[in-house]
Amino acid sequence: MTAPPAPRPARSFRTVAVVIALCWLAVFFDGMDVNIYGAVMPHLLDDTGLGFTPALAGTVGSWTTFGMLLGALAAGTLTDSWGRKPLVMASITLFSLGSALCALAPGVTVFGAGRFVSGLGLGGLMPIGLAIVAEFAPPRRAALATGVMMTSYHAGGMTATGIGLTVAPEHGWRWVFWAGVLPALVAVPLVAAGLPESPGVLLARGRTQAAHAVAARYRLPAPEEGAAPQAGAKGRLSAVTRLFHPRSRWATPLLWIASFAGLLLVYGVSTWLPELMRASGYSLSSSVTFLMLINAGGILGMLVAGRTADRFGPVKVSAIWFLLTACGTFLLRAHLPLAAAYTIVFITGIWLFSAQVMVYAATARTYAPAERATGLGWVTGIGRTGAVVGPTLGGAVVAGGNAALGFTTFAVAAVLGAVAISLVPLTRTRRGLRATTPTLATADS
Repeated sequence: MTAPPAPRPARSFRTVAVVIALCWLAVFFDGMDVNIYGAVMPHLLDDTGLGFTPALAGTVGSWTTFGMLLGALAAGTLTDSWGRKPLVMASITLFSLGSALCALAPGVTVFGAGRFVSGLGLGGLMPIGLAIVAEFAPPRRAALATGVMMTSYHAGGMTATGIGLTVAPEHGWRWVFWAGVLPALVAVPLVAAGLPESPGVLLARGRTQAAHAVAARYRLPAPEEGAAPQAGAKGRLSAVTRLFHPRSRWATPLLWIASFAGLLLVYGVSTWLPELMRASGYSLSSSVTFLMLINAGGILGMLVAGRTADRFGPVKVSAIWFLLTACGTFLLRAHLPLAAAYTIVFITGIWLFSAQVMVYAATARTYAPAERATGLGWVTGIGRTGAVVGPTLGGAVVAGGNAALGFTTFAVAAVLGAVAISLVPLTRTRRGLRATTPTLATADS
């Protein structure tokens, strides 16, 4: 009598360490490239031969964000049929090429084209990285894995600031953008060598043996035909329409609204916090310190939120974090002693950035594996409209000279995010998906 096969050992961080590390590295370079523009802004404005003005600088920033929106929507729609790994490499290559174009730019037009190309790659990478981590992470540590990956975005942003402060004054802003070419030289070969493809994608391509080999190596559930994404144009259209399947027809627009509010906060506060604090009466040096503190809080917040969400669910954590962000930003209306203001900004950073990341974690749990990357792509893509509105809204408030109104506006956006994410019917969705994805076992109850 043949003995039954031994049960597959449980996944752990050690099992998938290479996968998470490669995604961390890719998103690190993403964060570096996103922030590199702001890091060299004073030098761009001082370069009279380039032709930058403050108004043109804002327009170029909008080109970048528009590219990110298109990249997120395109990558999210294509990756379930084309594969995660090829699009990760393509996204990194795109934003590296965009940086090279900026480094060589003779004027604003070419520079703006370079930032648009960078935006396509930057927008495309994030939803794919989130989908990969959601698929490979240990089921009971999925939100923590997402938080760990997203710490790299802030680390990349702080690195960009450091490069801008040290390289640009001595060697010029162009060398800072040449540093932005490094991802293509470093990350792409590493991803090509070490990042596995999704078993579902392999199965859809008819590579059944390879799909089961990847699943066995990383202790994933055995892929099934019904869970594999369809290939071709029909499959891409089907992937989008499936986001409005009865089990997720309400969750999809609510996640879009939450992502819009979250990215409005992230980009609006990141862009205008120093100026709002200066308008509130703080010195310029203190105002810049506020930006460093809120990002430092963001790194800690990713880990705290991820660990908490694995216990209580990302929907609950995101909703509470949005409400705490609303409280923190509203408190900044008052001119507080400097030490108190530093403390509130740091703590608000813990909540603000990770509230949005927990929207991504909730999205990953809402959709089945075959539609997860598409769902994440559209959540991040629609959310990018918030990334456009946030800085524009902040700019209008700053131009009006009312810093208190700016903080109130961001607090209202945080409340909107809390309401939207708290209404996501994740419990009902979990029951509908339990048969297709065991990782939903730790969803909100």
